[in-house]
Amino acid sequence: MMRVVRIGKLALGAGQPLAVIAGPCVIESERHALKMAERLSSAAAALHVPYIFKASFDKANRTSVGAYRGPGLERGLAILALIKRELGVPILTDIHTAEQVAPAAAVADVLQIPAFLSRQTDLLVAAGRSGAVVNIKKGQFLSPWDIRHAVEKVRSTGNHRILVTERGASFGYNNLVVDMRGLAVMRDFGAPVILDVTHSLQLPGGEGNRSGGQPQYIETLARAGVAAGVDAVFMEVHDHPERALSDGANSLNLRCFKPLIARLRDLGAFVRKL
Repeated sequence: MMRVVRIGKLALGAGQPLAVIAGPCVIESERHALKMAERLSSAAAALHVPYIFKASFDKANRTSVGAYRGPGLERGLAILALIKRELGVPILTDIHTAEQVAPAAAVADVLQIPAFLSRQTDLLVAAGRSGAVVNIKKGQFLSPWDIRHAVEKVRSTGNHRILVTERGASFGYNNLVVDMRGLAVMRDFGAPVILDVTHSLQLPGGEGNRSGGQPQYIETLARAGVAAGVDAVFMEVHDHPERALSDGANSLNLRCFKPLIARLRDLGAFVRKL
């Protein structure tokens, strides 16, 4: 049975409208993160679309050792707390170790388990015990039916506030593919299902010392996911993707965000009437 997960005034799951989770891959500066949150939340509000701001205080999984990772735990959480206080939007951020759970949960509404950590029992259990909503990204190496084990690890703590996110499966070298059947499979585990559109269009390590991407297919994949019935779409958005410090190659340009979300909102509303 599909569970509705509530995040403040927002709800994801059965019978709820399509939601959007969006923001820059990583916090680049306080000024930039606040500007992006303002622009994105304003656009979503104008469209009456439920919205969650996302950004990472640390991107531990980077192709190159010299790649920018973010401002770190303390400074990053302070910036996210400022955004939450100033704009009143729910916050999602990644965690990488059990030690990060408590401080992150004190600020963020949703703790995200990165795809490469989706089998880490200690991290999943610690996130579950925090009482925060836990968004589990399905590892690129996992089948849709195997993600149920990660869901069960969080539920073993008594926390049923769980989201599951598809972000593509490894398809040979430096490529990912989304199996739309997997979205239906994962719905059977009772948690709202999200499609991470932009990470699914990443080409991991595809540019040698960094990942590439195929942003020209963002709308195509997003429409397919919404038509398949996902509860939310997840997108990395940047005002200047070519200058982004992380994952710019697969990010949606900010100027495209509002018109795309308007089309996805309408498609989601149509699908929910069927």
